[in-house]
Amino acid sequence: MNLKNQIPSLLEELADLSLSEALALVASRFPDSVAFSTALGQEDQVITHAIFSAKLPVRIFSLDTGRLFQETYTLWSETERLYQSKIEPFFPQASDVEAYVSRDGINGFYDSVESRKACCHVRKVLPLTRALQGLSVWVTGLRSGQSANRSSFNLLEWDENFQIIKFNPIINWSFDEMLAYLQEHQVPYNKLHDQGFVSIGCAPCTRAIEPGEEPRAGRWWWEQTQKECGLHANYFNQKN
Repeated sequence: MNLKNQIPSLLEELADLSLSEALALVASRFPDSVAFSTALGQEDQVITHAIFSAKLPVRIFSLDTGRLFQETYTLWSETERLYQSKIEPFFPQASDVEAYVSRDGINGFYDSVESRKACCHVRKVLPLTRALQGLSVWVTGLRSGQSANRSSFNLLEWDENFQIIKFNPIINWSFDEMLAYLQEHQVPYNKLHDQGFVSIGCAPCTRAIEPGEEPRAGRWWWEQTQKECGLHANYFNQKN
C-alpha cells in the first residue's frame, strides 16, 4: 500500500469534518495503525480529549525525556484518571543517554546548538522512531500559529524522515479557538500555562515568554536558531 498516494483522496474526505469526525475517519481508514503523540500541551490536550472521550481506536503516546517538568507529570496522571485511559510512555534508551552525558556533560545542551540537537535526538527523535514503527498515520497537535516554521504545515503531509502520513487536525485552529475548546469541554491543562509558559518541553530548556514574544520563544531561549527539536524539522543530519 502506497501511503503517500492516499493523501489527496483523504484530504477530500476530511473537508468540513469536525475534529472528532476527522479523527474517526482516519482511524477507520487505517485500522490499528494510527497513533497520536502528545507532549501534554494545550493543543495536545484538545486532541487527547477528542480521542479518549469518544473512545476512538487511536493510540496515544508521549515521549518522556526524563527531564520534564513535574507539572507535566501531574497533568499526565490527571488526564489518565479523568478519561480512565492510558497514555503510552516512550523513554530514551539508557545507553544512549549515558553516552551523550559522558561525551557532552549532564547539561551539555547549553554549550552549543550541535550538542542541544544531539540531546533532542537521543531523548526525543530516537524514541519517536520506535513509537512510530509499523504505523501508517502519525497524529500531531501542531498549529500553524505556533511558529514561522509551522505556518507552512498542512492538514495532511508526507513525512519523508519517518515514512508516514502526518495528520495535523488542528493545524488551522487559532489560539483562541483552542482555549475555547478546552474551556467548553473542561479539559485539564498544564498549570504552567497560567505562568506564561506557552510551549512546554523539558524543564532545563523551557522558560516563560515575555509579552510580545512568539509562542516558542521560551524554548531553547539561549539560541538564535529555528526553535525545533528535530521531530518536525529536518535536523537529523545536524546532530553530532
